[in-house]
Amino acid sequence: MKKSLIALALGLAAAAGACAYAAPRADEARASEAAQREAVLSRADAEQIALRARAGQIKEWELEREAGGSGLRYSFVITMTDGDYEVGVDARTGAILENIKEGPNPD
Repeated sequence: MKKSLIALALGLAAAAGACAYAAPRADEARASEAAQREAVLSRADAEQIALRARAGQIKEWELEREAGGSGLRYSFVITMTDGDYEVGVDARTGAILENIKEGPNPD
């Protein structure tokens, strides 16, 4: 009985510890606060621009610092019937920086 109570207590402590860890929200994990403050375009505006360039379903996104354009871009992975495409939108100007098929043999 004593071993069962100890096991139960350890299990509850582990569960409480797991619940206490607050993982960052998915949106926050993809864009640092500093990058969000520097972006002129909202993610929603950048999504509209990306979907005009490559109509499909947005699978994932991130706001990142990368060479080209102003140096700050939204990168979207857009799924279409023939595969996934990466569309980069300058977060300050709205310019399309890339629009390429992903994978080993991009077209």
